[in-house]
Amino acid sequence: MSRVYVETSGESAALATAEAVAAAQALGGGDPPGNRAPIAGLTEVELPDGRDAGELAGRLALARRCLELRAAEPIAPWLARAASAGGSAAVRRLGRPSSGGTDPAVLAAGRAFAAAGGRIDLDAPQRRFWLAAGPDGADRLLEEVAAVDRKAASARRMPTLPFQRPVSLPPRLARAAANLARVRPGDRVVDPFVGTGALLAEAGLLGARLYGVDRDPEMVRGTLRNLAHLGVHAEELRVGDAGVAEFDSPAPFDALLTDPPYGRASSTGGEGAAAVVERVLPRWAERVRPGGRVVVISPGPALPPGPAWGEVLAVPIRVHRSLTREFRVYERTALTSTSS
Repeated sequence: MSRVYVETSGESAALATAEAVAAAQALGGGDPPGNRAPIAGLTEVELPDGRDAGELAGRLALARRCLELRAAEPIAPWLARAASAGGSAAVRRLGRPSSGGTDPAVLAAGRAFAAAGGRIDLDAPQRRFWLAAGPDGADRLLEEVAAVDRKAASARRMPTLPFQRPVSLPPRLARAAANLARVRPGDRVVDPFVGTGALLAEAGLLGARLYGVDRDPEMVRGTLRNLAHLGVHAEELRVGDAGVAEFDSPAPFDALLTDPPYGRASSTGGEGAAAVVERVLPRWAERVRPGGRVVVISPGPALPPGPAWGEVLAVPIRVHRSLTREFRVYERTALTSTSS
């Protein structure tokens, strides 16, 4: 296993940290065992040997970059050896990238690299180094090995899609939910409350096989348009009541992702939102395989979808200005039926 440090972004520290660990687990790694020496602002994960950090960065939404630890103090000798091969580099302070001109440690590191034959280039460097404080207060030197493409998620926001609604889960949060479910290529993923399809879109972009239900035909048609726009294919989308709808394939699901309706009568057929979720969610959770996950974005505390499910995570986060929702993750802890 190799250690990778993820610099998470500012949307939600708890959710971003959980996303980084779950995404690493989806790649065969996860949370490093044993005692760790945390570095401020970073989440440490493990990846299997042979898995590139670029794969991890390509999955993440609530992060900025992936780094590897290069040296503890003294840092200058390591930088001098790196510079001996030539090339250019930038050295910055993690969390304060524009403070290099006033940060003595950053200035010293840059001088060490330049003195050994390297060239400092802050605009287009061949290598990017970052300083961050370790648990003892002394600096650590890390090298950026992959950057998260944050513009890609922005390009999938609702105003850019052919089918639009005033409120939809932002793609970064939808991708975080798919990562929390540990979606892998080929996984069967179901959403019993499809809506505009934001969750299925992100699961599909991670290679999942998609299944979904919504009682509103316009939502299903619109979701299909948005998925096609993003180059994603759905195996089966059904119009109807998710409490009775069926798919052609009876095989178990690997994950359930859903953002249930929040109680408007038009979106629940007149049934209360809590009653709809209580009726529908256990039915589909029962069909998720042992070891699979259910991720529910709820307007408040929610009960596990059944006795076989243990809660892994509960994090409140603002999703739309005044709207706060809880990201709740459940994992199947016991073997039960996964067929109807």
